[in-house]
Amino acid sequence: MSCGVEAADRAPVAGLAAGATGHELLAHSRERGRVAPIMAFVPVDPDGAATQSLRAAGLRVTRPRRAVLAWLAEHPHATADEVGAGVREQLGSVSTQAVYDVLAACAEAGLLRRIEPAGHPARFERRVGDNHHHLVCRRCGRTEDVDCPVGVRPCLTPGDDRGFAVDEAEVVFWGLCPTCTTAQGSHDNEEARL
Repeated sequence: MSCGVEAADRAPVAGLAAGATGHELLAHSRERGRVAPIMAFVPVDPDGAATQSLRAAGLRVTRPRRAVLAWLAEHPHATADEVGAGVREQLGSVSTQAVYDVLAACAEAGLLRRIEPAGHPARFERRVGDNHHHLVCRRCGRTEDVDCPVGVRPCLTPGDDRGFAVDEAEVVFWGLCPTCTTAQGSHDNEEARL
């Protein structure tokens, strides 16, 4: 199909309205006298980018892998728990272990970057082809990309590398995001009035 959605991504749904994508509705079936939800058509990798990335890396193309890569393309800097919740919305039941396995395999293959800001859970992103750094909010953990001013790796080198073959420097800029800065200002103003 031209949209990159494979037949395995679709579950036939009785009563699916013409033009409905499956995101908007769940159909139901009668199972032993109870109403049970049936998963509707939910595209896992609508543009096929995740499928292409997996194939180029020599990894098996599976629904969980495609769903994880596609979800992270839309939600960068997500934790494993956030990825798991997002993928479950698309696929239904996916184990936490399966999500961790997919994240590990894709990071090992260079399809994902794992970042670990001190004191915060590991986060994952699809932006892997360049040397960039991160801004991290000390209060809420919000993480944003910031381009490296040097551009090439490593952008910093130690004065004494002690024999290490340094190939990367990870720079994290810490501070408060705009939302937390505003909240901090409101809190400070409230305390000043007391």
